[in-house]
Amino acid sequence: MSAPTGPDLRDIHLPPAPSWWPPAPGWWLLALVLLIAVAFGVRMLLRQWRERRWRLRVAAELDRIAAMHAAQPDAVRLAADVSQLLRRASLLIEPNAAALQGDAWLVFLDSRFDDASGKKSRDEGPRDQARFRTDTGRALIDAPYRRAEDPAAPVDAAALIGLARDWLKRALPRRRSHV
Repeated sequence: MSAPTGPDLRDIHLPPAPSWWPPAPGWWLLALVLLIAVAFGVRMLLRQWRERRWRLRVAAELDRIAAMHAAQPDAVRLAADVSQLLRRASLLIEPNAAALQGDAWLVFLDSRFDDASGKKSRDEGPRDQARFRTDTGRALIDAPYRRAEDPAAPVDAAALIGLARDWLKRALPRRRSHV
């Protein structure tokens, strides 16, 4: 006789392993946050790249003006070209700045030196505070309207180009949406 057999019992079955897809809601949220962070980072890098490229173009334009003056010295043309370049660049700072005339234009240019360097130091003399209102900077408003043979027309080209270069480095806004 054979031993009585009981009911056919099966072993315990474990549930199937969870699938990796679709991810849990927390993973979706993390992916969204990472996507936003990457998009923001790419946007900031692109903005910096454009700003750097724009600054290089402005510097190259000033170098071109200086080279043109070195090849064919013309103080009147130099002053006019530098003034035009500064006016175009100043549109990023203040849209109405390019329309300023005379001493108001020079005061605006000087004020950007003060804004870029923070507060004025007590050691600065009046000549340091009025970089464009001095003889060199004043050529921007005087020289373009004089004849080249006028004895008052000569401009210290190296000083004017250096002043413009310094202004462009210090006064132009950084990380602005206009650039």
